Amino acid sequence: MARRHIKKSVFAVFVAALFLCVPVSGAEETGGAIFDVITVDAAITPAVADYIAKSIEESFADGSAGLVIRLDTPGGLDTAMRDIVKAILNAPLPVIVYVSPPGARAASAGVMITMAAHVAAMAPGTNIGAAHPVAMGLGGQMDETMKQKVVSDAVAYTVGIAERRGRNKEWAEAAVRESVSITADEALEKNVIDLVAENLQDLLRKIDGKEVELPHGTVTMATAGAVINEKSMGVRDKILTIITNPNIAYLLLLIGLAGLYFEFSNPGAILPGVVGAISLLLAFFAMQTLPVNYAGILLIIFAVILFVAEILVVSYGMLSVAGIVSLALGSLLLFDSPDPALKVSLKVMIPAVVLISAFFLAVIALAVRAHGRKPATGTEGLVGATGRAVTPVNPKGGRVFALSTYWNAVSSSDIEEGAPVRVVGVNGLTLEVEPLDS
Repeated sequence: MARRHIKKSVFAVFVAALFLCVPVSGAEETGGAIFDVITVDAAITPAVADYIAKSIEESFADGSAGLVIRLDTPGGLDTAMRDIVKAILNAPLPVIVYVSPPGARAASAGVMITMAAHVAAMAPGTNIGAAHPVAMGLGGQMDETMKQKVVSDAVAYTVGIAERRGRNKEWAEAAVRESVSITADEALEKNVIDLVAENLQDLLRKIDGKEVELPHGTVTMATAGAVINEKSMGVRDKILTIITNPNIAYLLLLIGLAGLYFEFSNPGAILPGVVGAISLLLAFFAMQTLPVNYAGILLIIFAVILFVAEILVVSYGMLSVAGIVSLALGSLLLFDSPDPALKVSLKVMIPAVVLISAFFLAVIALAVRAHGRKPATGTEGLVGATGRAVTPVNPKGGRVFALSTYWNAVSSSDIEEGAPVRVVGVNGLTLEVEPLDS
C-alpha cells in the first residue's frame, strides 16, 4: 500500500510538472490583449506579400487582438502591393501599419499599403508619398495612351482605398499623379494617417478604444495593458526576400554564368558547376518576380560568349573589350524600372562588372599562355633541346645525349665527339641535330 501511494504521488508530481512546462500566453499572464508586430523593411515583392498575408492569418488563428506592420519601404511591384492591400482590406482582425523608425518611409507602393490599414500611423521624422506608377516588364516603355490608362487605374485604386478608410482622397490622387511626398506631421494634418506615435507603446496607448470596420462588423480595440509580441520572419521567408532583391538576383546570375563557364572549360571541377547551376536557378526564380528586361539577360550571356571566343580567335583583345561593354550594358538594362527599389544599385553593379570581367580575362590569359607555351613532352618537346655528341655525328649517323637520354642522331655536317649539339628535328627515334655554335 505504501508503494502504491508513493507511485501515485510521483505520478501526480510528474503530471503537475508537465502542466507547469506549458507556456502561458502574455494575455493570461498580464490580462491584456496580444498585438503581434512584424517588420517589413524591404522592397515590396511577392515574397513580402506572402509573408504579410500569412502573418495576418497566423495572428487571427492565434487569437491575437491585432497585427502591427512596422513598415519602411521604397516601393515595389504593383501586383505584390495589390495582394497586400487585398489581404489587409479583408483581414478578420485590425491591421495597423506603422511607418517606423524615424527616417523610414512609405514610398510608392507603401502609400497604398499604409492607407489601406485599419489604423495608419507614422513615427516622427518619417515620410510618405511619391506613388506615381512606373513602367514595368519587357522594355519598360509605354506610349502616352497606355501611360494615361496606367495612371488613371492607379488613381482610381488609391482613391478607392482612401474612401474606404475615410482618408484624404485629394492627396491620394496627388500622390499618384504628381508624386507628392509629405512628412508625418503633414500627413496627420491632411488626414492621410490617423496619428503620429513616438514608439509602439505610444501607438497602442493612442489607439485604445478606437473603432475599426472589419468584414464581420465594427470592433473596438482595447489596447490598455496590451502585450507586444514581436514576430520575426522565418528562414524560408528571409531567403525568399533576400534572393528577390534585384542586387542579389543580379549577383546570382553572374555567379551562375561564371561557375558554368569555369566548369565547361575545366571539366571535372564539379564544385564551380554545382554552385553555378544553383545560382542560376535561384536567379531565374527571383527574376520571375521582378521587372526583367530580357535584352539585358541576352547581352550578359553574349558577353560570356565573347569571352569564350577570345580564347579561340586571335582578336588582339577586341573580343574581350566587346565582352566587357556587353556585360556593362546588360547589367544596366537587366531590370528596367525607374523605381530604385527595382533596379541594380550602381554600388553593386560597377564592382560586379569589374570583378567578373577580371575573372574572365584572367581565365583567358591563362588559356592563351597555355596555348602559346612550348610543348614540354612528345616530339615537339625535343625540338630546340640541347645535348652533346657521344660519338662523331655525320649524315650517316651517330649518337647524342639529350634530355637525359641517349639517341641515334644524324647531322648535315660533321660533328666531333663531345661537341655540344641542338635538336632541329625528329624522325621517328632518330634526332636531326646541328652544332650548337651554328
